Formats: sequence, structure tokens, C-alpha cells
Amino acid sequence: MLFNSDEFILLFLPVTVAGFLLFGRGSRSLAWAWLIAASIFFYAWWRPFNLVIIGSSIAVNFAFACVLLRLAREDSRRRLRTLVLTSGILFNVAFLGYFKYANFLVIAANDLTGSNFVLAHIILPLGISFITFQKIALLVDVAGGRVESFTTRDFLLFVLFFPPLISGPIVHYRELIPQVHAAKCRFNADMFAAALTLFCFGLFKKVVLADGIAQYVSPIFAAAAAGEVMTLPHAWFAAVGFTEQIYFDFSGYSDMACGAALFFGLRLPINFDSPLRASSIINFWVHWHMTLTRFLTAYIYNPIALALLRRRSAKGMSTLSSRGSSAGAFVSVLVWPVLATMLVSGAWHGAGYTFLLWGLLHGVYLIVNHAWRQYGPASTPPKGMRPPFVTFIGFILTFVAVTFGMILFRAPDLASAVNLVKGFVGFHGILPVRDVANAAPIQGELVAISLRALAYLVGLLVIALLMPNSLQMMSKYEPALYIEKHAPQVAGVGPSFYWRPSIPWMGFIAVLAAVSMIRLSGRSEFLYWQF
Repeated sequence: MLFNSDEFILLFLPVTVAGFLLFGRGSRSLAWAWLIAASIFFYAWWRPFNLVIIGSSIAVNFAFACVLLRLAREDSRRRLRTLVLTSGILFNVAFLGYFKYANFLVIAANDLTGSNFVLAHIILPLGISFITFQKIALLVDVAGGRVESFTTRDFLLFVLFFPPLISGPIVHYRELIPQVHAAKCRFNADMFAAALTLFCFGLFKKVVLADGIAQYVSPIFAAAAAGEVMTLPHAWFAAVGFTEQIYFDFSGYSDMACGAALFFGLRLPINFDSPLRASSIINFWVHWHMTLTRFLTAYIYNPIALALLRRRSAKGMSTLSSRGSSAGAFVSVLVWPVLATMLVSGAWHGAGYTFLLWGLLHGVYLIVNHAWRQYGPASTPPKGMRPPFVTFIGFILTFVAVTFGMILFRAPDLASAVNLVKGFVGFHGILPVRDVANAAPIQGELVAISLRALAYLVGLLVIALLMPNSLQMMSKYEPALYIEKHAPQVAGVGPSFYWRPSIPWMGFIAVLAAVSMIRLSGRSEFLYWQF
């Protein structure tokens, strides 16, 4: 069930919230049981058999978690606890690998060996990547003693709670369940207003902003896949346009998820914080898909880097310092962990060569950024004290690097990616090679509306780069976890845009909601819907 659908907005969400509040007046336990049942219905809506698949995984993970909970209280059984934890992680990785990567591995094997193996197409259960990462995080936290107890209800609510179920954010057990225990399950006017506002912001981002630019971006990628030569303007428009599309699409979903959770008195962690304004690729990943970044850092990068660091220390070799580390220490403790982490990130996003290359490309970006910090000018001032032109140059380099990488993320295959990359760097020239009017109809249609498309592109850039984001505007009311409370301004210097329950804001949100509902007739799936 899509968040941007009539059945979700007009039926499922109102009925679920109403039932939750009704049951909450008499019994908190019944209210949470109702929410679990509603979440199961939500997940089973698209394809009921998915519930059987994901249900078996949930049952196995519950068994692993129960065993780890008992072992975590006994220091003498540390090796057994490690064995159980490793088995649980391997189960989840194998589970995700079969459904998400089996077909790709067969294709890769055929490409390498020239064989013609055939595997029946495997339908990917919705949200399997997000669900799997949350379960792995729970097992690690239980084994590490960071989760000291849980009930069956709490476990099911954590795994099945519908707002972040399909496309995140990736939530930790210790972030969500303590809120469940403290929630009153009663109507709160301010929280309800904040929830409705944030949900409407997210819906507008998706159906108006993201889908609006998609109608201009998709034909370019389709033309590239059909063999049309992509010149520099079309390649740049495709790269920048898709960067805007995926930002407003995914941050829109995250806003809607946070808003939906607020209806039940629960706050989800922030997932986007204006990442396109970043002046370095490190800073970009700090603000883009933030819950994935922290998961990869905590459970992949840190363990690998620490293991390599300890090995070097045991051998008496130099280790990584804040500046000027030896080349050996830099390569061993930073380069390899970063490349491994970003390769996992690419594979997590999708089963295909382009996703793997995208992950490795960002790994190289991060290594270059870290190398500059290690070996660049020693007099480089802190971020807040940099001259404006230095920050601006960093922003331009970062924005170009991110948009260039988005070609790999969006292109359906390597051939079309190469086509667009050549166009992006100018190998195909600036002007069309031949008369576009006689080319594929899809590209001819694109050029006919290029001025309107350019206006849309520039408008979205203004919103993304200069305007405060939705969570910043609502920061006084803490619509999500880890929100910094500061006055949101236009371009960092303009008037404050704090949201507060008022008649003018009600009118503004009503207009956003009305425009969004009108656009629902042409709805599309979220880009991260099947990741």
C-alpha cells in the first residue's frame, strides 16, 4: 500500500489512527495490539504471500534474540553468544541475499562463464532491505547488552510498525520501544497537528516536486537506454534532475513516515537534513540517508577498521592519527574499510553492476576527501571559519560529484550509464548529433518541453539549497528524533520559517494537501519502495 494512494490516505491511516485512539482510552495494550494488526494488514495489502515470507524471518530472528538475551547475562558464555550472533547475522544476510541477489548472481555467472543458466524470477518482498538491517541491528544490540529485555509485543511492534516498514528510516529498538512504554495512547492536539503537517509536507514533496521533475528526467534515461546519443545538456539535466527527484522522493517518504508515526505519539529518527547543501562528500553522507549511514558506520566500517587497527598495533606498526598518518596506516585502517562499506552500501541499494559501481565510486570520493583532510594544507581552518569562497568551491565539487554518481544509480544498465557519462563529460558534444525531431519520439517530446523542464529544475534547486527543510521548520515541536532546535532561515540569512499551529499555517498546509490530492491520480511508486 503506497503512502501516496487514496486507500492509504482516505481509509487505512484514518481508520488505524481512530482505532488506536479509541482502544487507547480503555487499554494501552489493546491500542498497541491494534497497531500491530494494522501493520500486518498494511504489509500484506500488496501481496499477502509476502507476509508468509517475512513472517518466517521474523520468527527465526525472535528465536535468535531470545537466545542472545539469555546469553548476554552470562559473561562465561561469551563464545557461544558470539556464535549465536554470527549465525543470526548470516541467516539475515542469506535471507536478503537469496531474494535480492540470486537473479543477479546468475546473470553475473553467465557473463563470466558464457553459460546460460536460468533461474525463475524471484519476487522481492517489500522493504526487505530495511527490515533485514533493523533485525541485524536488534540482534547486535541484544548481544551487546544494549537491549536488556523485550516482550513478544514489543518485538512485533518494532519489526512491523508500518511507517518505516517499507522505506525507512532504519530504527533502533532502543529508540522506538521506550517511547512505546511511555506513550499515553491519547489524543494530543499539538502532536496531531504536527503529524498532519509533516505528512502533508512529505506528500507534496513526493507527488508534486519529485514526480513533477520525474516526467522530464525519465524520458532522457529511456532515450539513453534506447541508444540515443546523449549530449552534454541532456546528460547534465538527467543527472541533476534525478538527484532532485530522488532527494524529494525519499525525503518526502521519510517525512510522511515521521508524520504517520507522530499520530501514535512516536518519533522516528531524522533521515535527511538538507544534504544537497553539503560542502564535502563526508558532510553529504552525514546528512543523506542518515540512518543508513550510521548503520553502515556502526556495524560494518567500525568493526573492520578496529580489527585492522588492533592488528597493526599488535605488530607495533603506526596507526591512524588526526593528520599526517603514514601511507600504510591510511590505506589499511581507512581506505579498505571505506571501500568495503560503500560496496555494501551499493549492493544494499540494488542488485546490479551499476549499483556496485555507484557504491565504489562514493568510496573513492570519501577516500579522496579523507586524504585531503590528512595530507592537505595544515592551515585549513575549521568549517565554521572557512572563507565563503572555499565553502562554495567545496559545495560545487560535492554537488557535481553527487550528481555524476546519480547517473550510475538511475541508469537501467551499464550501456546507458556509459552513454550518459560520456555525455556528462562532453564526449558527445554540446549540441544534438542529428535532428532531434527525427529521433526517437520520446526524446523529441523532451526537447519540446525543455524550457518548462529547465524552470522546474531551477525551482527545485532553489527549494533544496536555499529554503529550510520541513523538519527544520517544525523543530520547535520535535517531529523527529535528534532534531536541532534553531531558527530555520532562507539561505541562512533570511526570515525565520518556524511552523506553529495557527490559521495562516493551516491555510498553507490545506493548499499543499489539496494540490497533492489532485495530483494523486497520476501517482507513482516511491523510488525506495522495493529496496
